[in-house]
Amino acid sequence: MIVNAKQMLETAVKGKYAVAQININNLEWAKAAITTAQEQKSPLIVGVTGGAARYMGSFNVVAAMVKALDRDLGITVPVAIHLDHGSYEECLACIEAGFTSIMFDGSHFPFEENMKKTSEMISLARKNGMTIEAEVGAIGGEEDGVVGSGDIADPEECRKIAALGVDFLAAGIGNIHGSYPADWPGLDFDVLEQVSKVTGGIPLVLHGGTGIEEDMIKKAISLGVAKINVNTECQLAFAAATREYIEAGLDKKDKGFDPRKLLAPGAAAIKKAVKDKFELFGSVGKA
Repeated sequence: MIVNAKQMLETAVKGKYAVAQININNLEWAKAAITTAQEQKSPLIVGVTGGAARYMGSFNVVAAMVKALDRDLGITVPVAIHLDHGSYEECLACIEAGFTSIMFDGSHFPFEENMKKTSEMISLARKNGMTIEAEVGAIGGEEDGVVGSGDIADPEECRKIAALGVDFLAAGIGNIHGSYPADWPGLDFDVLEQVSKVTGGIPLVLHGGTGIEEDMIKKAISLGVAKINVNTECQLAFAAATREYIEAGLDKKDKGFDPRKLLAPGAAAIKKAVKDKFELFGSVGKA
């Protein structure tokens, strides 16, 4: 069932587990994520960046596709449709398209401007029954053209943004998008603990969930992280399975070039990656 993310994340904070945001890139991604959530009885946040939405056609296409899959596949677990790292204009487009949740990423603006624009977007989200995520301290790396320097968040700035009334907050704690380098120093748990205390227990978000060690993931959840974003890991799994299929010459046998056959191993790999994340985050059976 299509919902906003408020109840699922508040329940996750209380239950000391995290809800996975699985970013989608096409029909295979959306179907794999949603059906796995149903099979595992896990809540799910379907995430999409502006770049991925443009690749699929538009935010309208994404919303219509996810809602149709939810309806026609008889999905009973809660599923939120969420904009990831949205600009002001992209947030407005997602409100029009019927998303149930948005992230306004104003972390690259001067802090006062981030506050002002976030406040405006909170008002619009409330009027439309949507949940909203904000960001303080840029997440490192690059995701669909959104580049962050990897700044560590200022807990006091997090407190001020949280006080505006956001539903959940992404705070930079050394996490990055994409694969982590060998010399990555790890998450800054001291800052995460401070942010959790000063923001009044609102759900916190960990971006860049691919490649963070399991013990770090579990510690982050214990300190208030209730939403963890996953994108690169599913892309890598899809690419590896597709490469194996083609290198084995299966695309040249029995109409193996049919996209329904060609893309099937990749879709299965996504399902496994998503299931593994549900288990690691502790959300299996929580829907």
